[in-house]
Amino acid sequence: MTTASPSVFLLMVNGQVESAQFPEYDDLYCKYCFVYGQDWAPTAGLEEGISQITSKSQDVRQALVWNFPIDVTFKSTNPYGWPQIVLSVYGPDVFGNDVVRGYGAVHVPFSPGRHKRTIPMFVPESTSKLQKFTSLLLVASSDLQAAPPTGDK
Repeated sequence: MTTASPSVFLLMVNGQVESAQFPEYDDLYCKYCFVYGQDWAPTAGLEEGISQITSKSQDVRQALVWNFPIDVTFKSTNPYGWPQIVLSVYGPDVFGNDVVRGYGAVHVPFSPGRHKRTIPMFVPESTSKLQKFTSLLLVASSDLQAAPPTGDK
């Protein structure tokens, strides 16, 4: 009696994170990662990455253009937990610390072919003016605490 091995299928994803529009920010970079169910496994390519820092274009759109390539292959025995790409965009705050400027996710398309997706980006925001002020103070005090020693004892 022979044992039948479960059949698998492959999902190949290649493309790019082209651009973003964050009118109030400049000098941003992008991170991506894939999230997927327990039956899925990456077989080739990178399942996460980080782009270069880009500045706004000089035209009317003021787009942040990355043209950040993505190329990964997954295998699975069932479609449950179909992969999603998660994007996070980061940039400097007034103190020069990298902070998240937006994040979003979208499922990898189910059908073969060329697809263009626009991902709505969600921006974390403090719920009150007191929280905004407190977070500014905490960032400033953490910068002060993280200063290197001067060498004097």
